[in-house]
Amino acid sequence: MAVSETELRDKLRALVGQSTGGAGRPSVAPDPVNQPMIRHWAHALDDMNPAYLDPEFAAASRFGGIVSPPVMLQTWIMPSPKLEGIKERGGAPVEIEGNPTAFLDEAGYTSTVATNSEFEIERYPRLGDIISATSVFEDVSDLKKTALGTGYFLTWVITYTDQHGEVLGRQRFRVLRFRPER
Repeated sequence: MAVSETELRDKLRALVGQSTGGAGRPSVAPDPVNQPMIRHWAHALDDMNPAYLDPEFAAASRFGGIVSPPVMLQTWIMPSPKLEGIKERGGAPVEIEGNPTAFLDEAGYTSTVATNSEFEIERYPRLGDIISATSVFEDVSDLKKTALGTGYFLTWVITYTDQHGEVLGRQRFRVLRFRPER
């Protein structure tokens, strides 16, 4: 039975305030914030900030020690990829638990494109921090017609905390779920 656009929009709007997946459990970093990964990031992005790399400089800085680049927050919580079955998961490097937007696929909105990501940083992660993240739907647009196709913009906010529950930052992430133009 086909779902009307009104029913679909109502189901989407009901997501606002709900967890984006994983049964509402926070994602926990597989490793604490550490110097080797910070060094890899700094060299890969050519961001040689001495607060990330030079212990003596960092100790004398406002941070009092080595810190992680703040936009690494997302990186710290990424699990190790599971490569077998990646094609069957639509290219996702990990198993997706309880996808609350699966009904969009059934309604023909089978394509996804990330449109933007914004960070708000409360404090820089420090060596040894264990980072967790929770993700909640924040907003759903009305049906939009774009050059890619017709669809809905979904926005969620990921809140990153340390092992003491202190908020390190937030990431607002937006995607377009759409029916591809033929």
